[in-house]
Amino acid sequence: MATVYISVGSNLGNRYKNIKKALVKIKDIGKIIKTSSIYLTSPIENFNQPNFYNCVIKINTKLKPKELLKKLKRIEEMLGRDFSKKRYQPRVIDLDILFYGKSIIKEKNLVIPHKKLHKRKFVLWPLNEIANNFIHPKFKKKIFNIKKSLEFDKEQKIKLLTPAYKIKF
Repeated sequence: MATVYISVGSNLGNRYKNIKKALVKIKDIGKIIKTSSIYLTSPIENFNQPNFYNCVIKINTKLKPKELLKKLKRIEEMLGRDFSKKRYQPRVIDLDILFYGKSIIKEKNLVIPHKKLHKRKFVLWPLNEIANNFIHPKFKKKIFNIKKSLEFDKEQKIKLLTPAYKIKF
């Protein structure tokens, strides 16, 4: 059984409902242990799109990393994600594996830990909420300390939207 952290985001349609639907489907591939609050966040890479709702979940799963990635892509597809669009476009749902235990994986279509998580408030704020003492296997730093390095970044906007205790799925 592996402990996995997954980033969940949406910026099209009913963003809150999209996240809830994704969480319900993720329950079929692993046991959800913790869910962060949902945050309203500004887009990055492509600023010409709606703001996102983002959260991070912690799950236990028996799936291997490649199997998990395949299942998450299938969930995205089932919820209406359009994979024909280029990267950083608006999307109904976005599911990214942040950590798979303490594994470091670098393959063509799978990089774990997620290669940009240390630069993204929309990942670090919710991740810190549920795993602040988790040590990034590559950087050997606690999530709390990685988050601190982004606290003065004024370009990335982030605001608490729905506290974790209010999220029902």
